[in-house]
Amino acid sequence: MVNEEKIGFHKGCLTTLSKEREELLKLVNITEQLMGMHLNALKELGIDLEKEAKKSGEVKQNDNRTVK
Repeated sequence: MVNEEKIGFHKGCLTTLSKEREELLKLVNITEQLMGMHLNALKELGIDLEKEAKKSGEVKQNDNRTVK
């Protein structure tokens, strides 16, 4: 009976974790949608964060200073 209990326990855990993962994915999708809406709103206001991020990345790549 001990093995059957262990099997039931693990199956129950997997079921619970699977449902938790589904809910987490829903949350991530909602967050991505909200971020996209804010990015679009900023673009409409003339601010393109994607361009600024690329520009910032180029500056960091060309920056050869050393930190001591």
